[in-house]
Amino acid sequence: MDIASISINLNQAKVAQETSLAVMKLAMDTGKQTANETVKMIEESIDPNLGKIIDVSV
Repeated sequence: MDIASISINLNQAKVAQETSLAVMKLAMDTGKQTANETVKMIEESIDPNLGKIIDVSV
């Protein structure tokens, strides 16, 4: 194998790794955003009076 082909292969591997890392970062950011929105939605849906009063009439 000559030096030129080794250099090309290394550069292609580097580009592939950088692309993979960028896609992974996007996926992680999307996951964080989804989790934050889910937590916010759950917090907003909680009724503060729920479970404080128990009807025990027979």
